[in-house]
Amino acid sequence: MPDQQDLVKRLSILEEETKLMEPRGANLEALTGEIVNYAHSYLNNIGDIDAYSSSVADGQDLFANPFIEDGRELSKLLEILKNDVDSPGINPASGKHLGYIPGGGIYPSAMGDYLAAVVNKYSGIFYASPGAVQVENMVIRWIAKILGFPDTAMGNLTSGGSIANLIAIVTARDAKGITSEKIKSSCIYLTKQAHHSVHKAIRIAGLGEVHLREIDVDERFKMDMGQLKHQINTDVNEGLLPFLVIGSAGTTDTGAIDPLEEMASVCQQNDLWFHVDAAYGGFFMLVENHKAKFAGIEKADSITIDPHKGLFLAYGLGAIIVKDVEALKKSHYYQAGYMQDATEILDEPSPADLSPELTKHFRGLRMWLPLQLFGVNVFRKALEEKILLCQYFYQKIIELGFETGPEPELSVCIYRFTNGVADENSFNEQLIKSIQDDGYIYISSTTIDGVFWLRAAILVFRTHLQTVNELLSILKDKRDELLVKT
Repeated sequence: MPDQQDLVKRLSILEEETKLMEPRGANLEALTGEIVNYAHSYLNNIGDIDAYSSSVADGQDLFANPFIEDGRELSKLLEILKNDVDSPGINPASGKHLGYIPGGGIYPSAMGDYLAAVVNKYSGIFYASPGAVQVENMVIRWIAKILGFPDTAMGNLTSGGSIANLIAIVTARDAKGITSEKIKSSCIYLTKQAHHSVHKAIRIAGLGEVHLREIDVDERFKMDMGQLKHQINTDVNEGLLPFLVIGSAGTTDTGAIDPLEEMASVCQQNDLWFHVDAAYGGFFMLVENHKAKFAGIEKADSITIDPHKGLFLAYGLGAIIVKDVEALKKSHYYQAGYMQDATEILDEPSPADLSPELTKHFRGLRMWLPLQLFGVNVFRKALEEKILLCQYFYQKIIELGFETGPEPELSVCIYRFTNGVADENSFNEQLIKSIQDDGYIYISSTTIDGVFWLRAAILVFRTHLQTVNELLSILKDKRDELLVKT
């Protein structure tokens, strides 16, 4: 044990040396100014940045700048970020990103994250930050109302749909009493169009040995209800334990919405937990004349929905909403001895009691701030615009001679060119590669039952009619170039 006088002297030295971590006054303003200028430059020039950029280095130059004892200038670090992080790969903030399903990251969501990180409120337990917990619960209740859930419903703000689906499946498992000895005789029902995060969640939840029934889809890629009913009856007659049906409200491949009303009825008749993955499609319920497409979703037991998709927020915000709060709590609650000071505060459900997370970022602020700042109506209008853009694209791509999948329900359209082409899959693979190599606009593809499709996924808030017209023009030109070559 050091001498107390020496201890105080050493502590005084260390205190002075660690003040580097606490910039003040002019130093604070300078650091903040550089960061803000970089962000503003990025946003002011985002229309001129390609949606995709391939790089030979692929960020490998980052390793030429290892962590060192005395640090580097911020200007140098921002240069590294620009060249090795922000430039290569897909630019999901670009309005020309039409490949996957991001939202684009509206700026106030970043402001909310900035404030949440600066103040560093712990939003896991009501006792630690009543305000932060109530912000998150306010957001959750607002989502629940959109989905038609009762006021008593509750849930959790997650990092995304993957964790939301995991929470739902764990809750369903426990609520239906699927203990270890019952797993091998239990049954889960979904389609091949279910998002892969659902399959991961099933495995992570310890249900890898259940009977996973992949129900066929119809010509619109919706669950075949006749087969679902038949499969459940067959399983019951064979002494198995059906317990969970998983529907989709906006599949990733095609944007299809399963027949939720019928699925809910089947689940009620057979006492099954009904989970709906609405990660992509759920917020389209804000658009009044499209709300009927989701009829029956309000009868689900749990729903996954992603604000970082349908509300155009930055990556890192999903949500799970559950009707039976006690079932959700029973699966996730745990009380540690060192947390005893926080146990008597019962005013609001604490996020840490309703999810696997204890320590968590105050992620609700990235949603609360934009909704309060802009109001709900602008989000509703933006979602309507994306639906109409997809309908417009669908009509125009047919005029260009492309084959299409079903008429889009939301903002995803699948299409391919087949007219006079010997190897249809190969031709469309070459077509998309040509567009991706160019990089100006980014689109993606999918394969369904051996058929290679191109996808237009329109959900970035910066995507408008001009961009869709540019994509149509590029598709026409690239197709014509390929036809000449073949």
